[in-house]
Amino acid sequence: MADPRGFLKVTERETAKRRPVPVRILDWKEVYERRESGVLQQQASRCMDCGIPFCHQGCPLGNLIPEWNDLTWRSDNKQAIERLHKTNNFPEFTGRLCPAPCESACVLGINQPAVTIKEIEVSIIDDAFDNGFVQPHQPERLTGKTVAVVGSGPAGLAAAQQLTRAGHTVAVYERDDRIGGLLRYGIPDFKMEKRHLDRRLRQMEDEGTRFRPGVAIGTDISWNELKSRYDAVLIATGATKARDLKIPGRDLDGVHFAMDYLTPANKVVAGDEIADQIHAEGKHVVILGGGDTGADCLGTATRHGAASVTTLAIGAQPAHERRPDQPWPTFPTLFEIASAHEEFGERKYLASTVEFVGKDGKVTGVKVAETEFVDGKRVPKAGTEQIIPADLVLLALGFTGPETDTLQPQIAPELDERGNIVRGNDWETNVPGVFVAGDAGRGQSLIVWAIAEGRAAAAAIDEYLEGSTELPAPVKPTDRPISVYS
Repeated sequence: MADPRGFLKVTERETAKRRPVPVRILDWKEVYERRESGVLQQQASRCMDCGIPFCHQGCPLGNLIPEWNDLTWRSDNKQAIERLHKTNNFPEFTGRLCPAPCESACVLGINQPAVTIKEIEVSIIDDAFDNGFVQPHQPERLTGKTVAVVGSGPAGLAAAQQLTRAGHTVAVYERDDRIGGLLRYGIPDFKMEKRHLDRRLRQMEDEGTRFRPGVAIGTDISWNELKSRYDAVLIATGATKARDLKIPGRDLDGVHFAMDYLTPANKVVAGDEIADQIHAEGKHVVILGGGDTGADCLGTATRHGAASVTTLAIGAQPAHERRPDQPWPTFPTLFEIASAHEEFGERKYLASTVEFVGKDGKVTGVKVAETEFVDGKRVPKAGTEQIIPADLVLLALGFTGPETDTLQPQIAPELDERGNIVRGNDWETNVPGVFVAGDAGRGQSLIVWAIAEGRAAAAAIDEYLEGSTELPAPVKPTDRPISVYS
């Protein structure tokens, strides 16, 4: 543990400062300033000898949080990153993008603000890269076995790194032109600059992982051909099928899925030239969906110079404190102000979208009504309709499951009632030698679950190929978080 009396001496939770709004909306750099080492040590000292560290249970990876908090407090940064990497392949991703269920489960959080676990985590890995502590871990021997990983998001990358280090020859296939999946093209740079992704990919390449961007499995290479080429195949394609809203006016020009807006925007930031890019400059933007993807659209539209942005959520505004039905140590639904929300725009709750209205084939507004609950269902309340002006409407309503248009006809893995790919306790599908991890099997979830499932699936594949494994398996396919989220 850290300072035995730290939580008594330092009672205030202090987090990294965000850059001033007028400055940061002029660029695409991360909104947070660099964490100060002295403040981080003080915050790490608040981690107490709680007996049972529920933060372990809150984190699907089982991160050894009290250990690297103690090492941070002692300024032993090299040992801290070693303990952190024991359970987490990519703390630079989770430290920036994870909603931190570990902090909701922090024992100190019962009667004080929780330890700043997430910020300590990202400071450890940033310091490790700066000081050269992150080096390639090449396998001691090669097994001669080959594995294809389809999808280069956090689940696929975690599995690929684990399997490469176990001595297998691993190729990661990605249909986009660059490796990274949603880490690359779904997350704006103001949340995570892509240099963090690129330097981790360089480490993986130096370890021996092979990357194959711009290859769509199912069309460029059939699933059956891929299966015949490799000793094992891992499907880690994510849940990329966007949830639509089938209401009048859906076919109007100017109504788009969120990813159709975010992906080109991220490509332009990376230096690409995109013809006919969906752009928000000077437009009145309406975003449907109050989650992280909606906030990403908001921050992007702000930097594009939108005239106005209105975010609509069908449900009620979340509470500022835990509700009785979401007790510690569960992950509660709380009202949060993301960096994008403090920059620009208006948020409306209990807003049911009734219709997209337009003129000459182009959207001009969104008709909304107040949400009311009838027999447990959310429905528009008659007589409360109003029209919000809109030149651009973005649907950020989540995802319904993996894309299986080519997968299902070619190798026919079993799907569940939600369209997710079914896997057994060993992460294997009903197709021998074909495994699945991450959102493709779980459904839309958190980045920390994707990494945990990638690590566990890697252990299962290693055992399938070698008869036994020494790789860790932090979760099982049937595991669910102590959380209100899946």
